[in-house]
Amino acid sequence: MARPRFRPVFTPGGFAILIIALIILSRSLYVRNPYEITVSSAALLLLLILCVIGIWKSKTLDTLEPGWKPPSPMTAKAGDECLITGLDAPIPLFFRYHFIVRGRFYPAGSFKGCPVLAETVVPRGETAARILLDFPMSGIFQGDGYCRLRDIFGFFSFPCGTHHRRTLKIRSAPCFGKNYHINAQSGAEDRRNKNSTDEERYYMREYSPGDRFRDINWKSSEKVDTLITRISPDNQEKISRIEVYFRNYGPVNKPSIEALWLLDRAKARLSHFLRSLKEEQSSYLFHVISAQGSCEIEDIEDLDNFLEELAGLPFSPPQNETAALSSAGDLYIFSTACDSGLPGFLVSCNPRPVSLFLAQPEAPEKHERETLRVREFPAMGCVPLPRWIVRRNIKQLTVHAGREEFNYAEVKL
Repeated sequence: MARPRFRPVFTPGGFAILIIALIILSRSLYVRNPYEITVSSAALLLLLILCVIGIWKSKTLDTLEPGWKPPSPMTAKAGDECLITGLDAPIPLFFRYHFIVRGRFYPAGSFKGCPVLAETVVPRGETAARILLDFPMSGIFQGDGYCRLRDIFGFFSFPCGTHHRRTLKIRSAPCFGKNYHINAQSGAEDRRNKNSTDEERYYMREYSPGDRFRDINWKSSEKVDTLITRISPDNQEKISRIEVYFRNYGPVNKPSIEALWLLDRAKARLSHFLRSLKEEQSSYLFHVISAQGSCEIEDIEDLDNFLEELAGLPFSPPQNETAALSSAGDLYIFSTACDSGLPGFLVSCNPRPVSLFLAQPEAPEKHERETLRVREFPAMGCVPLPRWIVRRNIKQLTVHAGREEFNYAEVKL
């Protein structure tokens, strides 16, 4: 754990008081004004006492290790708070612990981040506190969390204890998408839990909580050293393999906030699609392909790991890509209006049936839209980049697929 960079112990207000007190004292000595001499001397004496106490106490707190526990998972616009613990060392009267989080936020995984600052005060006598760390969209946050010892007058701020560097991935806020129902018999690859080398286990499965004890096959369980439950061959679990393309192609260098918001909404729709189908049928197996590679999602743990990685996926340079025709069944594609290669990709998908989920700008009238406001950034402690203030219109992408669902997203100041 590295120490935070050097910061002066005087706050801007404390430094201003020091300069004013020195000016008043020098002027009062020159004109021999006893009232001004008393007031300025009292102010300087107070600053001196607070400074000495603060320096002494901060030295004794070098080994303080405050704990910083963010919520898991972190979701945009969720209003979640991070838990701060370990602040149990006593401090002098008129001083308080302040916990500060400072770093940069990279919206939708972009390569250019915006500054972030969040701070909380620990009430006297408390050993824990909470700090609000929220973000308006998905992305990656990289920053430090550290403690400062400050007087209640706001004159001094002393470093104390170690600090933590964290990289947090923020998932997209939920989208407006409806649950998507698929017919497992209409083209997804089906497979059964049959093991050709072990015909006996073909009619069995491992015991899980809730199974009846009378269904346990004790002889088979002794052979494999695990509990095996009898099942009927007609009730074997069917696993449907679903192929999904997430086309995160678009502007890489200095993407506009409009483009990043479209990418965020595409991530949100994909997350909703995967999670709703997995909750509907746990046996679904997803093969997800993105610009960064492919992965298999078999269970809830795989899904959570994928959603964590999805939060930080940035735009990739546009490229010509063709769909794999070796597989049968429906193909599910998630993309944005920034994907210039999407029309050609859809042509390459023939004759496979395609379901397209597209994040588009400029919603037609009476269509539901998801709005990101730039002013949400400073309200959440993020400093928006200057170029985000300039509106850049993104044209709608005209495409045709067997089944289409559009999510409309817009950015306002």
